[in-house]
Amino acid sequence: MRWFRNEQFEFETRIALGGVARGLGDAGEILATVERIKDGDYESWHREFLGTGQRVREIAERAAAAGHAVSARDAYLRAAAYIFVSTSSLDGTDEPQRMVPVWRQHRECFERFAALRQPALEKFEIPYEGTALEAWFFPLDGSGAARPTVIFNNGSDGSITDMWARAQGALARGYNAMTFDGPGQGQALWEQDIPFRPDWEKVIGPVLDALERRGDVDASRLALVGVSQGGYWVPRALAFEPRIAAAVADPGVFDVSTAWTEKLPKSMVRQVEAGERGKFERNFHFAEHFIGKTTRQTLAFRMKPYATDSMYEVLEALRAYRLDDVVERIETPLLITEPEHEQFWPGQSRRLYDALPGTRKELVRFSAAEGAAWHCEPMAPGLLDQRVFDWLDDLLGP
Repeated sequence: MRWFRNEQFEFETRIALGGVARGLGDAGEILATVERIKDGDYESWHREFLGTGQRVREIAERAAAAGHAVSARDAYLRAAAYIFVSTSSLDGTDEPQRMVPVWRQHRECFERFAALRQPALEKFEIPYEGTALEAWFFPLDGSGAARPTVIFNNGSDGSITDMWARAQGALARGYNAMTFDGPGQGQALWEQDIPFRPDWEKVIGPVLDALERRGDVDASRLALVGVSQGGYWVPRALAFEPRIAAAVADPGVFDVSTAWTEKLPKSMVRQVEAGERGKFERNFHFAEHFIGKTTRQTLAFRMKPYATDSMYEVLEALRAYRLDDVVERIETPLLITEPEHEQFWPGQSRRLYDALPGTRKELVRFSAAEGAAWHCEPMAPGLLDQRVFDWLDDLLGP
């Protein structure tokens, strides 16, 4: 079954439907919204999902004013998820500058959800290179007891609501959970203008320092889960950071650049490698006349965390986003997911698995027959949780 010919719309729809199991939406609300969207029309996508999110936010506010805390809590979470979904198409519209104001609406809804949840979710700051990164702690309970804790490391374009969906599987099994907006992500990108960086150990180090200062965290039992492009950042951090007891890459990403270069002519890739910027940009400018609106929108969206609108500069930066020189240093037990029909980094989970030294490692496949295909298994959160957390339980035993 497909809802759209547009690949981005189809993938985002699957993500939204997968979130239903974690309270990030109602199937009826999502499908009614999808039905109103014109296939490939980016303004239509934004308008309809934003409208649904704002309508559900009004439900939350009425429920809160009437003292119906549970109804308000649940509606705020759905609203946060829908409003964030609406932002994915903005670079394909005539007004991409709406991104930050709409993103703020999404965060406002999540923060109101977090305050109503029992125990409340805690926003805190992680000191980082003269500034601070926004982080969220999801306590198992209010006891203050030291618990094993799972750190969820987002990817290139995920949201706090996505990480909360993941965290629920950890909480259900006796872990605390936390997440953070690292360079190029969420708050750090939209409010602080901090771009991506390849040496993610410089980010995970401060995160671990902050967790070690908490009395409700068992620092000897910390797990790190990398989602999407986090499947590169997590193995990179493991090569330098020994304080992680176990880790997951969903999926494994050995070389981030391949998601960008596989559709380029090899001659243009060689021009970047040779530093021939003029030749590359002339060729790319010519090619832009023939690529579709979908590709242009995707490129504009994906370039933002790299703090450039130059394809050449992105590709040049991405030469550092690979694990060749560090993979042999990884000693932490690592589970790597391998979903069928992986769109962005096909074959890289196996490549990472084969390159790992003799650590405890596991490659876990997810299939279309199980309803678990596509990048990050968007419509199989229960199956994903079962396989990931059973493995973590065997190592950390909450």
